[in-house]
Amino acid sequence: MSTFKLKIITPDKVFYDGEAVQLIAKTAAGNVGILKGHMPYVANIVPSPLRISENGTDYRIAAVSSGIVKVEGDLVTVVTTAVEWAEDIDIARAERSKERAEKELAARASDKEFRHAEQRLKRALNRLTVSGKH
Repeated sequence: MSTFKLKIITPDKVFYDGEAVQLIAKTAAGNVGILKGHMPYVANIVPSPLRISENGTDYRIAAVSSGIVKVEGDLVTVVTTAVEWAEDIDIARAERSKERAEKELAARASDKEFRHAEQRLKRALNRLTVSGKH
């Protein structure tokens, strides 16, 4: 199977730097699958599972928050504020984040606070989904 170079970076670190056969990411318009030779592409990604296949059959799954995916030649770059492998997710912490965000949403705060709480809830639910505990 043909591979491409994949880099996933956050403000703190390079999360992944290797070869991949396929990347599946969720954009605002829906899921996109990227293979070697994909046309040049840039899109916003939303909090969702990010699927990476290094061999074409098995997938490693990570919880990704908002960011962008960029395809340029045989280099695919994902820039995101946060990402973690499914097996590394602290489930208790994600549950607490979910509960806090739900309380903040119920409090009917300002529009800005509501949007922030909504984003935190989406991230927490994504982490729980990716961990297999939701």
